[in-house]
Amino acid sequence: MRIVFMGTPESAVPSLQRLLSDGHEVVAVWTQPDKPAGRGDKMHAPAIKTFALERGLKIEQPPKIRTKESKELFASYQADLAVVVAYGRILPAEYLTASRRGCINVHFSLLPRYRGAAPVNWAIVNGEEKTGVTTMFVEEELDSGPILLQRETQIDPTETAPELMRRLAESGAELLGETLRRLDELEPVSQDESKATFAPLLTKATGVIDWTSTAQEIERRVRGLQPWPNAYTDWNSQRLIIWKASAHDQAEQSAAPGEVLAAHGDELIVSCGERTALRIFELQLEGKRSLLTRDFLNGTHLKIGDRFGQD
Repeated sequence: MRIVFMGTPESAVPSLQRLLSDGHEVVAVWTQPDKPAGRGDKMHAPAIKTFALERGLKIEQPPKIRTKESKELFASYQADLAVVVAYGRILPAEYLTASRRGCINVHFSLLPRYRGAAPVNWAIVNGEEKTGVTTMFVEEELDSGPILLQRETQIDPTETAPELMRRLAESGAELLGETLRRLDELEPVSQDESKATFAPLLTKATGVIDWTSTAQEIERRVRGLQPWPNAYTDWNSQRLIIWKASAHDQAEQSAAPGEVLAAHGDELIVSCGERTALRIFELQLEGKRSLLTRDFLNGTHLKIGDRFGQD
């Protein structure tokens, strides 16, 4: 089929690769504009652009997709199908009908659960035991279109969002290949709106640790909010990111939430809500590199009785 592919991050690359390996003609790749990142704010290309350039594909990066010019350009390909994988923008109606067979999306959740921008992150944060990938026809309302196929997977109790995302990206590519192969026989199934849940966009504020939460809840945020905004707290008027931790019961009853209970050698334990405690294995002060607990404690004056979350 003649396909226009729309995607931006690394998680979209396996799907584009699958389309090419399955012999489809990718007539254009639409992706977000290059953005400044890192020290010096150097311009960085999206992962999809880098992949598409290596394969000589036509690339479009319109800064605005609702203009007349962008809509006309999209329609000009006369494609059989549009495929969207984490493009990063809600498509106007003209895009959904421009291709002969419509527009198919690979979404990284088991719809109708976790519609929205960050389904993988919120599935971990909320303690889900399973998630998956869904292929569906795109409609104007966010992630509400009829479902074509789904594939389920268990979430490992220690899995971070980037690790789970890599697995789902590969699974989604496989499901996309199967979906297009069986497109003529599949019967789209409407979503049950009563079961819909949402995965809102992450913000920097999402990462602030509430030490009155249980250690289990905080540990899930540590895993689920990577690689950004991360789970972080204040210490000595600096932002302190926690990269790896585990939850424990039976914290000291008299300890305040965020209070350091142990700080020696490899052991850094912090009091949390409901008599739980968080043991921290890896952490990072703002502007510094990530360190294992022993190295961090050797380089700071953190001690028992100090409080995290205090400016």
